[in-house]
Formats: sequence, structure tokens, C-alpha cells
Amino acid sequence: MPTESLSSTRTLPADRFLNRELSWLDFNARVLELAEDETQPLLERAKFLAIFASNLDEFFMVRIAGLKRRQTTGLTVRSPDGLTIREQLELITTRTQELVQRHADVFIKDVAPRLQDEGIRILHWSDLADDDARRLREYFRDQIFPVLTPLAVDPAHPFPYISGLSLNLAVSVHDPDSGAPRFARLKVPNNVPRFIPIGAPGQTTTFLLLEDLISAHLSQLFPGLEVLDHHLFRVTRNADLEVEEDRDEDLLQALERELARRRFGPAVRLEVTESMDPQILAVLVSELEITTADVVTVPGPLDLGALMALYDLERPELKDDPFVPAPHPRLSEGESPKSVFATLREGDVLVQHPYDSFATSVQRFIEQAAMDPNVLAIKQTLYRTSGDSPIVNALIDAAQAGKQVVVLVEIKARFDEEANITWARSLERAGCHVVYGLVGLKTHCKTALVVRREQGVLRRYCHIGTGNYNPKTARIYEDLGILTADPRVGADLTDLFNTLTGYSRQTNYRMLMVAPHGIRSGLLEKIRREARHAAEGKPSGIRFKLNSLVDERIIDALYEASAAGVPVDLFIRGICALRPGVPGLSETIRVRSIVGRFLEHSRVMSFLNDGDEEWWIGSSDLMHRNLDRRVEVLLRVCDEHARRQLARMLDDAMASDVRSWQLGGDGRWTRTGEIDYHAQRLAQVGEHAG
Repeated sequence: MPTESLSSTRTLPADRFLNRELSWLDFNARVLELAEDETQPLLERAKFLAIFASNLDEFFMVRIAGLKRRQTTGLTVRSPDGLTIREQLELITTRTQELVQRHADVFIKDVAPRLQDEGIRILHWSDLADDDARRLREYFRDQIFPVLTPLAVDPAHPFPYISGLSLNLAVSVHDPDSGAPRFARLKVPNNVPRFIPIGAPGQTTTFLLLEDLISAHLSQLFPGLEVLDHHLFRVTRNADLEVEEDRDEDLLQALERELARRRFGPAVRLEVTESMDPQILAVLVSELEITTADVVTVPGPLDLGALMALYDLERPELKDDPFVPAPHPRLSEGESPKSVFATLREGDVLVQHPYDSFATSVQRFIEQAAMDPNVLAIKQTLYRTSGDSPIVNALIDAAQAGKQVVVLVEIKARFDEEANITWARSLERAGCHVVYGLVGLKTHCKTALVVRREQGVLRRYCHIGTGNYNPKTARIYEDLGILTADPRVGADLTDLFNTLTGYSRQTNYRMLMVAPHGIRSGLLEKIRREARHAAEGKPSGIRFKLNSLVDERIIDALYEASAAGVPVDLFIRGICALRPGVPGLSETIRVRSIVGRFLEHSRVMSFLNDGDEEWWIGSSDLMHRNLDRRVEVLLRVCDEHARRQLARMLDDAMASDVRSWQLGGDGRWTRTGEIDYHAQRLAQVGEHAG
């Protein structure tokens, strides 16, 4: 990055950016802190241990895989904070091993003993009573043994393919005839429960790990040989798809071809237990074509993401109190639903999930449109949805009822590619017009447009949100959405869908900013406007709520605004590459992160603008991929009640007594505050509903 500022009036320091990857590891450390927090219910702590593990898996599959791919191409480009790829990988390795040690310590030394105190026990084979051991021998014989396939490794049997994220046993055996040592790999099946109940299924909270059961019966898999030793290991592979998009090739076929390749991506991490034999480790490192720096030693059980199975136990006293989303009061009368269309003709509705029910707001909007004989057309973008999607089912019903249904299904949504291909084909079979996205871009915006005939006139109803049309994640992700009949928004969405489905090159909109052409430039202009207002002594202020802030041009603009005296509050859940509170650089900038019961996912931007405040919500984080390689939408919020709701939300989040993490200019996060933000929001649902 050049060190010249946007206004070219001063030189900005070269060390003004924090490293993106290390910042992400700091975010996952905040998740781990929740697992360490003794004030959390016990199974919630186990859940956060599982989330930490799953997060780290994806980090290696995508981010580390990307760095390694760039490294193998010989690229010497430094990160914005000045580090080479090698230096980044070294720092990431050190930090990861520290976090993995903490993660294991929390489970082994704290959470597991407390679970045992509550009757949730994980035993070893040697701990079993005779009757339990007999039953599990029968279970192994009938349910496990038939699916196991030991694979020998010798001159006649090449090293087998190790699938990504699978648990494996490296088994050493001795041949009494030849006297030669042998090595075999045994995959722990992933279609069998990892936690095997000891006792009647569904009536016990005592378990044996599947790998322990298999290890206790290895002699049955190698008859005539002496089993010397066994060690558990796990491989992570590159799962970051690189679809070579050709305008002359069917995108669906290109993606399906790349999905087939994903299974065989190069290894990027090898997890082993502390007891791993050095000779076997050397074989694994050599055969997987990795280095010792790619080896992560785990002090306890591998793959603690499996702890989600324990979270599913019926032990409500060890979890947060159940939360049932409330119907939005403007969309219901008591228990009876109201017409969404009649409500929106009276004014916009801002919904915040999971506090406001997704099923009785956004989902009902699409379902009512599908059933309404006056609705002529429904147009919608789908990035991720659930396995049994009521939204997709409603769109299918609408098409079968003769309505024109246009659905842009983003089949490049990472890790949901196969599911989205299935949905796309189901929609096509029902008669929907399905578009698979744009060449070179992911369509990440969350938009729906309904065209309805009313007294001989066509009227457009819209939804623009920050989260996916997914009723499952809508119960655990915090997201915002605007339902509106504003004709300006309807005209904008019509133009947007014409761009997504046809050859339109629309870039200017009335109420929207749209990436890749309009969001960065639009936000830069508004940030600079706040700086001008501050310099002129006029009211100014910037507030952003984001998942991630990485874009260097946006960060530099915020530094310039701070230098002009603009107060800047940033509420950022995950990655932040900006250094706040640095004298002479960012003295007026505060950065806060809240991680807790619900995943903060909404994106909100506010500009004080000399008293004529602007509010925007939408799908875009401030990262290169969002601003340059995705179709993203930000909507200007004009409804006064909605603007007050957004202001109160950010006021609450940035209050000094709210439990959160504060980012310092040195890149360190410090936990502060006592009031739970999520409990505060839940309390407001009661006021809202009342």
C-alpha cells in the first residue's frame, strides 16, 4: 500500500494496518474466551469450544490454503502490514499452537470435569464395567467392524488418500513371520456417531469416543499380526474453490468439475496427538507433502467440533434459557397474521432477527406473495438457505401457480455449492427462471422484489436485508431487514435484477449503493464529507457495524476523518485491520467487538452529516472481496421509526458498561463491561411487543 493519504495532505505511517489473518485469530480467541467464561452455562461453554474448532478448520481450509497457494506460485507480494507470506505463516503457526493449547486445556482441565460432575461423562475403554464392555463389543461387531477398511502401507500398497477433516488411526503392527514392522491407516467412519452412548440409546449421558472403541478392537482387524501401537491424526485440505469462469462454458458444469477436485486439494494442516510416534509422523509429513511447520500438536481429543453432539443433549438447566422470536407487532394482530402488503402500504418495517421472528416477517412476505392471486412476479436472490427451505418451497408454489418467478441462486457460495445446485435444479423443474450469478462475481446481496396488481396499477414491494434467506440461521444470527413499498426502492431493485439477469450495465441508483461499482466510492465520499464538516466546525460523526473491516482505502479515509476531528465508532465482530486510538492517527476512533449468544451479522453505516443523518444497511462488509468481487447492496433507510431503532441499537452496543472487547492501537483486545448486550436486546423485544 502507498503511504500517501487520500487527500495527499500528509503521509500516513507504514505500520497503520493490523494483519488480517492474525486479527481473525484474535476473533476466534474471543470465541474461546466465552468457552473459558465460568459465568456461561456449561453446555454453552461446550458449544463455544465446538465453534472455535469448526472456525479454525475453515480458517485453514480457506485462508491458510490461499496463502500457501500464493507461496507456491512464487509471489512476493507483502500484506498491507508489510509481512511476507512466509512471515505471516510463521506468526500464524505460533499463534495457532498457543490457541490450540488453550482450547485443549479448557476442555480437559475445566469443561470435561464439570460435565462429569453433572453426569455427562466421556469414558475410556479401560473405565468400562464388564456388562458395558460386553454390549459395546457386540455393537462394534454388528455396527462398526463391517464398515472399517484397514489400508496397508508398503511397497505393494502405496500411501492411501486421506480425506480432509477425517479422523484416522495410524497403526503399527508386527509380522511374526517376517519380523518386519508394518504400518496401516484406518479411517474412523464419519457416518457413525462419534459419541457412543454407554447404556440404552437416548437414556444415557455417559459416552465412549468412537476412536476409543475402534482402538480397543484393532486386533480383530489385523489377525495374525501383533498390534504395537496406534495414533490418531487428522488432515485439513485446501477447500478454497477456484472456478475458472469462461463466458463460453456453462458455469454449473465448471463448478461441478471443481467440486470434484476439492476432495483432492493439497494438505495444509496435520493435527496429531501428543503421543504421536516420531517415525510415523515423519512418514505422514513426507507422504502428505507438507512441512513440520504444518503440524499442529493437540494435547487432547482431536476435532472438538464434535462437542455439538453433547450440546444437543436434553439438559436445559445447562444451557441458556430458550428464546422464541416474537412476531413483529406491525405484522400481526395477536395470534393472527396481517397482510404484509397492507402493512407496507402504511410504511416501512424494520425487522431484527432473531429478536423479530423471521417466519412471521420475511418468510411470510414471500409465502403471502406466492399465494396472492394479484401477485404477478417474484424476483429473489438466494446465497445460502436451509435444507428444507420454506422460502424455496414458496417460490416453487408461486411458479406452479403461474406467477413469473426469477431466482438468482449463487452456486459459488462457499461450502454450500452442492446444496445450491440442488435448489437451483428444483426451482428450474418447477418452472422458475433460474440464473446462476455473474461471471467473475459472487452475488451476495439479500434482495426480494414482489410485483402486485392493485386496482389496475402495478405496485412493487421489497425486502433488502443483511442476512441470508435461511430460517435456521435466522434463529442464531443477528440480522436486519427492511420491508418496504417505497417506489424508489422498487425501481432500484427492478434495475438491479435487470442487471443480474440480463445485459444491463446499471451503476447509478436512487436509494441503493451497489458493489462492485458503487459501495466503496459512495462510502469514501460520505467519509470525506464528514471530514469536511468537522473541519468547518459542523456536526459530524461516523458509526459502522460490520463483520470485518479490511479495505485499506476505507481505513485510510477513516484515519483522515479522525485527523479532522470526526468521532468514529466501529462495532466490528470479526476482523479489523484499523488501529484505533493512536495519537496523531486515529485518536477519535473506537473499535468494539461483541461475541456472544447470537452471532452479530448485520451491517449498518451511519453518517451524522451536519445534522441530516444518513443510515444505510445491507449485505456488504468492508473487505476487498465484498467491494470488488461481489454484487452487494446497501439500502438508505429513510423511515424515521426505523432510523431511531438503528440509533438505539448502536447506542446500546457502544455503551461503556456493555460486555465487549475493546481494540487498542497495539492490536490487543481487552474485555470490558458487565451488562450482557444480548440480554439487553432481548429485554427490548418485550418492550417492542408490548
